[in-house]
Amino acid sequence: MLIGEAAIRAGCRFYAGYPITPQNELTEYMSENMRKVKDGIFIQSESEIAAIHMVTGASAAGVRAMTSSSSPGISLKQDGISSLAACELPAVIVNMMRGGPGLGNIAPAQGDYFQATRGGGHGDYRTIVLAPASCQELADLTMDAFDLADEYRNPAIILADGMMGQMMEPTVFKKAKPRNYSESFMLRGAGKGKSKIIKGLVLPPLEMEEHNWKLARKYQVISDKETRHEAFNLDNAELVVVAYGTAARITKGAIKRLGESGLRVGLFRPITLWPFPVKALRELSHKVKNFLVFEMSTGQMLEDVRLALQGYANIDFHGRPGGVVPTPAEFAIAVEREFRDKDTYGRQF
Repeated sequence: MLIGEAAIRAGCRFYAGYPITPQNELTEYMSENMRKVKDGIFIQSESEIAAIHMVTGASAAGVRAMTSSSSPGISLKQDGISSLAACELPAVIVNMMRGGPGLGNIAPAQGDYFQATRGGGHGDYRTIVLAPASCQELADLTMDAFDLADEYRNPAIILADGMMGQMMEPTVFKKAKPRNYSESFMLRGAGKGKSKIIKGLVLPPLEMEEHNWKLARKYQVISDKETRHEAFNLDNAELVVVAYGTAARITKGAIKRLGESGLRVGLFRPITLWPFPVKALRELSHKVKNFLVFEMSTGQMLEDVRLALQGYANIDFHGRPGGVVPTPAEFAIAVEREFRDKDTYGRQF
């Protein structure tokens, strides 16, 4: 509900989706509420593939558009997301991750990090990836995703999980910014002047190469300007846990318990998974040498942490894949067991 309401307040006027657990509440909310706003359109498509291409058409026409799904449904959307990036069309895609691979299960998981941050589809492209860790951030980052998608003419992904999709917390909706998107990017039918063309099929290799370099330059600007992170309890920390989303919430609960045991533990939470906050994490390694990556997967963000730290620090990993969600107490015990009896808190992974 929060994402849907935030999207409508942000000016989303087209939603297409196909039911899948654990994000059906969003589709249901949009089915009821899109028709209550002027020019609002809701379509339950015949498939996830149809939904993403409907979003492409709506975006090309200049409408703020969104779709949502969960893990295997997002896999089916990858061709369309690649096309959105190639055509430089803004759109918001919501993924409430579930256990995988394959159909997996409907429990919360974080196994889609690679899919989201590495593009997921074919070709050299990137998607802006925002990872909320609270209901307030679900609302705030949804609004931000529309603004970022418009500013850079690029698809933006909200990457959360099934637990966040079912969560209830008090939330205050911020005021949406007025839309700033040039009419020159919109296809509005026949008119005077030169025809507008939006296409992702560029057959001459040299032209396709230049288009790729154009996109690469844009992605570099995004990397330079749009990284976000949260620093929690880092003063005097001897060990820093790097986690996002639900795993970060679990970490915050564990930090209090670890402090009572005499372990000084902090949290570095990436909010943008792409662009990853490399600079901020590397600067932190000047003060702290021991890091633990915690994910509800077998280790995917771990690779970005390794790339960011590049041998500047000790890196360890704790993961629970397949939809297993540890409690803060369980995670605290795991951290104590791993590090308590060592001369240093970390070891090279």
